[in-house]
Amino acid sequence: MGVMDRLVLTDAAWERMAPLIIGRPDQKGSTGRDNRMFVEGVLWIVRTGSPWRDLPEAFGDWNSVFRRFSRWSLKGGLVANYRSDV
Repeated sequence: MGVMDRLVLTDAAWERMAPLIIGRPDQKGSTGRDNRMFVEGVLWIVRTGSPWRDLPEAFGDWNSVFRRFSRWSLKGGLVANYRSDV
């Protein structure tokens, strides 16, 4: 069983969350390349408690995901997503 077999977001959950994610595929830069895998990568870190350097490559370069997570956190992306789901 590989990483891709252990994704946690259902399609329904992703459909509700997708419009709230900072960075869209139509925006320039690397912020919107694959939003769902970015979120799955963050969830993998939270679920496993692993350091960022251990993030499987299936989620992207660990440092890119970490930097995007840091920017996202500073902009309130985590709070906005939590509040919209409550």
